[in-house]
Amino acid sequence: MKPATFPKIPKPAPTSQPAMTPQAESHESETIQETPKPTPTFQPAMTPQAESHESETTQETPEPAPTFQLAMTPQTESHESETTSETSIGVSRGLSTGAGHKIVLYGPGGVGKSTLAALAETVVGELLFVDIEEGTRFLNVTRIDPTPTTWDTVRLVLHDTKLLERFGGVVIDSFTKIEELAIDWTLQNIRHEKGGPVNSIEGYGWGKGYMHVYETFLLLLSDLDALTRRGKHIIATCHDCTAEVPNPGGEDWIRYEPRLQSPKKGKASIRHRVKEWCDHMFYLGFDTFVDDDGKAKGSGTRTIYPTELPTHWAKSRTLSENIPYTGGDTTLWQLLFGKDTT
Repeated sequence: MKPATFPKIPKPAPTSQPAMTPQAESHESETIQETPKPTPTFQPAMTPQAESHESETTQETPEPAPTFQLAMTPQTESHESETTSETSIGVSRGLSTGAGHKIVLYGPGGVGKSTLAALAETVVGELLFVDIEEGTRFLNVTRIDPTPTTWDTVRLVLHDTKLLERFGGVVIDSFTKIEELAIDWTLQNIRHEKGGPVNSIEGYGWGKGYMHVYETFLLLLSDLDALTRRGKHIIATCHDCTAEVPNPGGEDWIRYEPRLQSPKKGKASIRHRVKEWCDHMFYLGFDTFVDDDGKAKGSGTRTIYPTELPTHWAKSRTLSENIPYTGGDTTLWQLLFGKDTT
């Protein structure tokens, strides 16, 4: 007789198999005499009593009927009921509290991004710096030592729950530098579609390398999301760049944006994805103006911009007014986290 075909069911542990009634054992002993040996994968574990009875005729044991395999004991039904209740969906209303903020600070080199990030400790508690650029050497902050130099090391830090437990948040300094680590990891671990190694992003073929790096970078954002769900704040610094802005209604212009991968066709843009991902993107820039002779001038003062203008990218879910910034000023963090600034 050809065995019935149905999906393979893993062999359960002997202790979890319910004892069979004498009637079931008797019935099986009557029907196994002339049937072929079943495939071992489908054979259910028997209780000690059943095994003792089976020892006389195991050579001819048939494949069990599907109805016996799928029958659930009361304990199994109870367990399934518990699983269903654990995945039930609820609703809530009001401000969502408990999750950390996802913040991006970007601007030109030397404007004070790392220092501004460190000042957040006055409001949210001690921060752990993942200082890939080693730009905090002259700041009194807690950092990973030695400096992470690989993509895997950075992700290992972000997965170390015991290490991160006492910190109010994590500072990634910077996203621009960590993108370089993502590129290195991609080249070392993702081969060409034809199987050969690749030495540059362009070596994957038209646009494919940028998509590989983009997908690699998404792993980092997922790691950071997991931390914010545990109440940790994320502050990522980033260098700036100028980008041309297409204008269907007139002349194009340029503006400041974070220096992250952003191919012209828009696909695989880490820059756009980071803007969508974060809760706040602040542009920290030097104050400049153009005089009557067309020359740019400035006095070294700085401003934090929380909203987007034609000159720069920015966003914030809670702030809208520009904030003058001088060294050591914690106004941004007090406003952002609802602290009294008076």
